[in-house]
Amino acid sequence: MRIIFVHGAFVRDGAWWWQPTADVLAEHGLRSSAAVLPSCEADPRGDLHDDAAAVRALLDASDEPALLVGHSYGGMVISEAAAGHPAVHRLFYVTSFLPDAGEALADFGPAEPPPWHVSHDDGTASVREEFVRPRFAQDFDDTTYAGAAARLTAQNEAVFGQRTTAAAWREIPSTYVLCADDLATLPETQRKHAARATDVVELDVPHHPFVTRPDLVAGVLLAQTTT
Repeated sequence: MRIIFVHGAFVRDGAWWWQPTADVLAEHGLRSSAAVLPSCEADPRGDLHDDAAAVRALLDASDEPALLVGHSYGGMVISEAAAGHPAVHRLFYVTSFLPDAGEALADFGPAEPPPWHVSHDDGTASVREEFVRPRFAQDFDDTTYAGAAARLTAQNEAVFGQRTTAAAWREIPSTYVLCADDLATLPETQRKHAARATDVVELDVPHHPFVTRPDLVAGVLLAQTTT
């Protein structure tokens, strides 16, 4: 069994974000990798469908069964990427958006962008850093936060309005990891998405538990590697 991680919006270097959890999994002999999303790291920036294609390329690299894990915006990506793919054993949504086919990220929020969202003239958007620590990373220590802040990036703004063409969770078992202390994606919002998943695991953690509580996130994943 292998694990593929997909990060959320407005950041780059997914391997850094997932490394604490990857290290715990490695202690149990599990191999993992993190997708590089073109909407965050390509030049010019890709879109949602390019992100899904990047994940499918990782899936295609091996016939070994995979657990596919998406965080926040990453839930949009894995719902699109995993559809019809024989390697995907289970989907994991971590405080994530869980769309049906034809839904866009913009459908799940208010008509106006949230206060931390800033649009740029080149078609990208980013998160205002003054909101990051109090809303998204309130449990990060100073060193970890410095690493996170260095990995904030502008993302193709088109991804927020693009509609998925598939809903992999309709055909593949899924687990929703609900983060009860999340101040960014609020628990009541998460519960609406979690209602679509096969199973729900609730943790008393903020928005990035795979960084600050890798033991808990790895434990949820490990529970599925023997089933």
